[in-house]
This record gives sequence, C-alpha cells and structure tokens, in this order.
Amino acid sequence: MVAHRNRGLEKVTSYLIEGFVFGFKVFGPVIPIAAFFYLGDAAFTELFGKVLPETSHGIVNDIGVALANVVPLNGAVGAVTLTITGAITGLDGSGFSGISLAGSIAQLFATAIGSGAATLTALGQVAAIWVGGGTLIPWALIPAAAICGVSPFELARRNLKPVLIGLTVTTVVAMFLV
Repeated sequence: MVAHRNRGLEKVTSYLIEGFVFGFKVFGPVIPIAAFFYLGDAAFTELFGKVLPETSHGIVNDIGVALANVVPLNGAVGAVTLTITGAITGLDGSGFSGISLAGSIAQLFATAIGSGAATLTALGQVAAIWVGGGTLIPWALIPAAAICGVSPFELARRNLKPVLIGLTVTTVVAMFLV
C-alpha cells in the first residue's frame, strides 16, 4: 500500500485477482482427479442412493477386485502398480500423503508374491516423492521457482523427462529385486 501511494487499494485488488486466477489455473486439474478417488468412498451411496449391489464396496474398490481376478500377481505387475500408485498419490504436491496407501498396496502384493514388501514399499514412496515433492507438480515447485525467478510450469516441463526416466529405471530395477 505504501509503495503505490494513491493507487494502493487499486493495486491490492489487481494482485488479489491475479492470485485467484493463478490458483484456479494451478489447482483446477486436481478437482477431477480427487473426484475419481472419492467415487470409491462411502459417500457415493449417500449421493446416488443404493444403486450398487449389496456386496459392493464402491466403484473404485470393485474395479480393483475385478482387476485382481484378471491381472496376474507377480513382481513386475507389483512394481508397475506401486510406481503408478505412488505417482498418482504424489499429485497432491507434497509427495508424502500417499505413503501409507503405497505401503498397504505393497503389503498386498508382497503377500501374494511371497516376498518384496520392503522393495515395493520403497518404490511406491520414491514415486510419490519424485512426482509430488517438488519435481513435477507446478504447485509444489512454486517456492523453488520463485527463488530462481523462473516459471513453475517451465520448471515442471523441464523436470518431466529426467523424472520419468528415473521412475522407469527404478521400476525395472525393483522388478529384479522383488
């Protein structure tokens, strides 16, 4: 306010609008992703009524059960699944919120395979942190981008190839370790 003197209130309004527009641009894609995860929640029946069968545990959980009956449970499938799960849970921007989910899924695969719980858990955690912990998600890159004076979107774009290569190599190595 002091820096702009007579135009202080006008500048505050323009900065506020600019901030809201940026926030909607950055967080807009998160809403459909979060909505997909909530499809498997108990709130589904509250919203749409009892349209699912009695034995259903939600759409997402039912899809998981159906896939488990079709897809073979082995180390390669477990490693790819944990990488994808970790990457999806890393989309929140912190990289740490999905660690418990990755651990639970790793335990399920390790039980089915007979080994590899630690390797699969570490793989899921690494994928979540690499995607969400300030490497690919623009809203996680804002502090680093501000310090360096670059666009967070440009930084995310330049990080995409090395992170995807790293995730691929790490997943392949995990397949051999499981």
